[in-house]
Amino acid sequence: MAKQQERQQDLIGSFDIEGFQDDLLYWFERQQRDLPWRRDRDAYRVWVSEIMLQQTRVETVIPYYERFMERFPTVRDLAEADLEEVYKYWEGLGYYSRARNLHAAVKEVQEKYGGVVPDTPEEVHALKGVGPYTAGAILSIAYGLPEPAVDGNVMRVLSRIFLIEEDITKAKTRKLFEAVVHRIIAHRNPSFFNQALMELGALICIPRSPRCGICPVANHCRARDKGIQESLPVKKKAKQVRIEERAVALIQRNDGRWLLHKRPGTGLLANLWEFPNTEYKGDADPREQLSTYVYQTFGVKCIPQELVMEHSHVFSHLQWNLRTYICAYKGQEDVEGDAEAKVRASWVLIEEMPHYPFSVSHKKIADGLHEGFQQSLL
Repeated sequence: MAKQQERQQDLIGSFDIEGFQDDLLYWFERQQRDLPWRRDRDAYRVWVSEIMLQQTRVETVIPYYERFMERFPTVRDLAEADLEEVYKYWEGLGYYSRARNLHAAVKEVQEKYGGVVPDTPEEVHALKGVGPYTAGAILSIAYGLPEPAVDGNVMRVLSRIFLIEEDITKAKTRKLFEAVVHRIIAHRNPSFFNQALMELGALICIPRSPRCGICPVANHCRARDKGIQESLPVKKKAKQVRIEERAVALIQRNDGRWLLHKRPGTGLLANLWEFPNTEYKGDADPREQLSTYVYQTFGVKCIPQELVMEHSHVFSHLQWNLRTYICAYKGQEDVEGDAEAKVRASWVLIEEMPHYPFSVSHKKIADGLHEGFQQSLL
């Protein structure tokens, strides 16, 4: 603790805190973007926006946010909704555990706090899926409390302003940034201060070729003084992404229905719907492996025929390369198979598919099926 305090003091030193606050807030008050979640300080709306913005660009989030808030305008509306419907409104944003945790936490707020998002650090931090950044954003933006909200943008900005060369992937470095924000945050307007740091990182203090010439706080930036702003922040290389080759089966029964199945309730893409698919390895024909998997799992006999779509989807730790085949349906038998998978399987008409929440990769396949796969192999 003593070392951390000493390090904070080294960083703050003779730093002009008041001047930095004035320059940053003056810029933000005049240049902030008009974003839908900034039009009021409702804690629920702030919360939803911050969860959506995790690992997703602002431009992508805006239409999802507006649609989501139109359907679930209050804590009660979201708490009383079925999780599958929540997934459907989240469909396309990815990282579905965010939606699942938000739904669970909102239920807790409805039951425990009468639908009012709590305004104390202890209570907000205790909500499911609410980490230090989200808690700080809710408390500062909605309730005006001087709490740090440190995300990747903020760490990039402050690493350059204060010349912080510690690895930002380490927990102790995040703690250091939070301690720095505690020292420099503008108590007269914590909401604008935290939003301004985020905005600065998103628009000006960007990862490559930062726009130092128009930065409102350039005169306070130690990295710029030394000409090393582009080398910060320091971040260790991420682990190599694992690649899976997967074959996907599009199987239409004689009554016109297509085979879907729901993923398990835990793990990757929990509770989302998809077409039957399996990983294939080696030099074996993926069609053969796919046919075997479908029969052994669902008891469905099929012959994969035309390759109608190839695409990839990247998760934070994994990349799926998907090859999708139209399959000839040859009947169904009662085999032992995967009992749980068979329970989660369903034969669905194509016009019913829009009601099912798919993962991003399989929604592309469903969309291709609707459109007849025009140009899907280009």
